[in-house]
Amino acid sequence: MAAFRKRGTGWQARVRRAGYPDEVKTFPTRAEAERWARSVEGEMDRGEFSDQREVARTTLGDLVRRYMAEVTPSKRGAREEVIRLNAMLRNRICELSLAHLAPQEVARYRDERLQVCGPATVIRDLAVLSAILNHARREWGIRIQNPVALVRKPAAPAGRDRVLSEGEEMRLLAELEPRGRRNPYMHPLVILAIETAMRRGELLALQWEHVDLVSRVAFLPTTKNGRPRYVPLSSRALSVLGSIGSPRPGRVFPIGIAAMEAAFLRATRRAGLDGLHFHDLRHTATSRISRKLPNVIELASVTGHESLQMLKRYFHPRATEIAMKLA
Repeated sequence: MAAFRKRGTGWQARVRRAGYPDEVKTFPTRAEAERWARSVEGEMDRGEFSDQREVARTTLGDLVRRYMAEVTPSKRGAREEVIRLNAMLRNRICELSLAHLAPQEVARYRDERLQVCGPATVIRDLAVLSAILNHARREWGIRIQNPVALVRKPAAPAGRDRVLSEGEEMRLLAELEPRGRRNPYMHPLVILAIETAMRRGELLALQWEHVDLVSRVAFLPTTKNGRPRYVPLSSRALSVLGSIGSPRPGRVFPIGIAAMEAAFLRATRRAGLDGLHFHDLRHTATSRISRKLPNVIELASVTGHESLQMLKRYFHPRATEIAMKLA
């Protein structure tokens, strides 16, 4: 039952209901106090009421830190997500209480990030923010709306279509030949990437125990989409694996991501291939393998793509090749 009393120049409403703490709020007029009390009582009757004092006390930063401590560690991309969330915590949006987290504030955060990051990064930032808010609603019982759903996302950039030509590949591999202080694993790593379309993380995590040179396959127990897969090995892939040495316990390529990226960047600059990314080797491999495997189901089983739409982002057939087929 709600009770009302004059308090100074306003009206105080107090809602008492068994099983709930007293809810008290002051309004300029009695009519506003009565509307609020009826709304609260209705939510209590439907079992939808939540104490908004907790929402007012909790900042977005509190949610982000809790999510980073309880949820992020269980993800395979935990390291990258921690970097992203720490950057989010430095933004003033995380100082806002959840009660004031309106779509306008999220839009302001989006625009500020677009000043220093590309659209793809901002899209991922908003996706993580949305996931945090949804998790808080579903798992932590915090009754809040998700304003990210009401905010326009930046236009997604066009996917990269950089494919290495055979001449460029020769120049790159020449610069990766192990001479002096050059890492001896970079040359075979790049060849295997071009031959198999494996992702960077998959290559660096590949274990010798999962390489079957007799059956000509490599087993990937953990992939980006969470599903294991077998990767067929071409004759060139078998040859380069054999050049590394005899199979032994541990990783095939015992090199860290940072060292690998630095070595690849130096090699591309020496080869005059500025702007080439390691991930472009996956585009190159997918396009080359497609010539041998025109069946898209077989092609997707090799590359690990779960949908034709994603496969299309990596498959870049040349118009001249299509014209020859039509002829």
